Order: sequence, then C-alpha cells, then structure tokens
Amino acid sequence: MSDIQDESIAQSLSLDDFSYDLPSELIAQEPCGTRHESRLLVLNKESGELNHHVFKEIRNYLRPGDVLVLNDTKVIPARITARRASGGAVEVLLLKAEAHKPGIWQAMAYPLRKLRQGDSLFVDGAGGKEFVLKVADFVESPDGQRRLLIDFGGQQEVYSLLAHIGSAPLPPYIRRQRPEGDEEARRSTDLERYQTVFAKTPGAVAAPTAGLHFSAELLHELKEQGVEIAYLTLHVGPGTFKPISHSVEEHSIEAEEFNVPADTAHIVNKALDEGRRVIAVGTTSLRTLETAGSSGRLQSGSAESTLYVKPGYGFKIVKALITNFHLSRSSLLVLVSAFAGHEKIMPAYKIAVEQKYRFYSYGDAMFIE
Repeated sequence: MSDIQDESIAQSLSLDDFSYDLPSELIAQEPCGTRHESRLLVLNKESGELNHHVFKEIRNYLRPGDVLVLNDTKVIPARITARRASGGAVEVLLLKAEAHKPGIWQAMAYPLRKLRQGDSLFVDGAGGKEFVLKVADFVESPDGQRRLLIDFGGQQEVYSLLAHIGSAPLPPYIRRQRPEGDEEARRSTDLERYQTVFAKTPGAVAAPTAGLHFSAELLHELKEQGVEIAYLTLHVGPGTFKPISHSVEEHSIEAEEFNVPADTAHIVNKALDEGRRVIAVGTTSLRTLETAGSSGRLQSGSAESTLYVKPGYGFKIVKALITNFHLSRSSLLVLVSAFAGHEKIMPAYKIAVEQKYRFYSYGDAMFIE
C-alpha cells in the first residue's frame, strides 16, 4: 500500500468510527483467579477469522522461533490518600519524576485548587505512624493541565515511603464494594495482581495489562516449546490513557521513558533477519519496539517515546500483538485498529461484547496474528 493510500485511510476515519457500546457489567472489576485462565479472542488480521480460547492456549498459536517481547516495568504504589492541615482529604496520583530531580515527582491531585506552594500533606501509615509530603510547586502538563510537584527528598525516599503508604494506581473504572476493616489486605492484593509476574524496574503508574495474563508456569512452557522471551522497559504514564478529545488526527501522546537492552535488540534483529515473528505483548511493548526500531532495525538504549500509532502507520518490527480490550474512542483502540485493520477490529469488538468477554485492565485478552 502506498504512503498516499495510507494517509487517505487515516484521514477518512473520525473519532466516532472508534466508538462501541459496552455494558458496564463487562468492565472487569477483579483479575481472573488464575492469570492464564482468562479468556483469549484470536483474530487473524488477514482473513478476519475469530477463535475463542482460554489464555493458556496461546501456546497453540506460538511457534518455535517466535520472539515474545514483554514490558518488565514495575508499577509503583502511586495512589496516595492524604489530608491538608485543615483536615480536608486530598487524593494524589504520582505520575513521574522530574528530569534530573528524581526526588521531586509530578502528580495529579484532587482537589488541586485548595493547595498552595509550601503546604504540607499528611498521610497515615501502619501502626499509627504519620508521614508528611511537601508541595514544592506547580507545573503545567503538555496538554495544559495544572499538576502538583511533590518533594520526597530523594529517589530512594520515594520508593521507601510509597511501600508504606501508597496503593496500586487502579484506573477509575475499577470500583469495588469491600467489607470494612480489610484495607491493608485489599492494598496488598491490588499491589500483587496489578503487576506482571516478571515486573522488574520500578517507574510505571499503570500496568502493562497484556502482561498480566502470563503466569510463571506459562512462560516456562513457552520457553520449553522454543519461544524466545525478550524484555524491554517502558514506564507507562498518563499519556497512554489520555482520551482523544477532538479528532483522531490531532491527538498526541505525552512522552514516556523506555529502555531497550542490548540483548533484546540482538534477539529481535536476528529474528527479523531470519524471517521469524516478533510478537509484542501489549501496546507499550509495541510502541517501544516501533519507536526504537523506526529504521527497521531495533536500536538498544534509553530514550522517550511519543509515538502515536493510527491507521496508515507502517509497522517495521512487530508482526503479531497480544493485547487487552481497550476503551471506546481511545488512542489504544486506534492503535489496535491500525495493526489489525479498522474493518476487522471493530466487528471483533462487537462479537467480544456479544460473547461477554471481560474488558479493560483486569479483563480478557486478544491475540492479533
């Protein structure tokens, strides 16, 4: 397909073309009891054929020599419930450390309008211990939203403090009714399950959710059948989930830090040379591979990605994709439409709704081959 045809496809689709109806009961509120027992919808993007499976049966679609690339970012306990000196509650969501100032973090806060530079925020920890956070300043996000700057003192202090007071940054569509008195048990469960079993490098404020379906057992089985496993890191930030406010064409994604190890670049480039499939686990892995592989060869090293994949994009590295079901009118749905074809992905989503698949972060998975 020519570049002119590609551009024509991208410009012909409006935001309404990426809209679908989802009953609220299909928004997963809890993770599957066993990671690899979630459901799997397999879509052949050439024929449009659909097949329904349990996720562990992904092994039947993977071949010896395939390279499975996973994002090993580790979700930090980025959600904090604090109070002002007056006693008013403040909900804080950490986003990312300031460049060259790892002890100062950008955050979203509600209510923000009542906070001032120099204010103290008080947080209760276990055993009655109280922690104090300092409002260092305010900053504007790339899309014009005002954010809080919180001074933790140093990078190590951030992670040490969050281990005591932070909660998993679950998305707002996950709402639970829990009996009173089990707050710490809930916090512990969320921190474990809103995390991949291979999470390694702290820094994400949202999980790379396609990776949540892999158990250590399943990864071992895949290696045994000859599938190569490679890792990279992209710290998932708020930009990935920023809603498309106006048009598909005008949307942009806030920069996210990534790192591609030298051994991963070697594994992927060797597979490309030998005509073997490179399979991205999740949209974050895909965006990292395509950013660092924009020349057609995967480059190792650290950088930032602002890649916004929309219909018409020419994929250079990724040949297949494992992903979750994404929000209507979101950049992630636009991405999977670019990969599978809009005319294939939207009917597949309709069937997933009819078949009562579970959607979003804790939901079921799709394999696009």
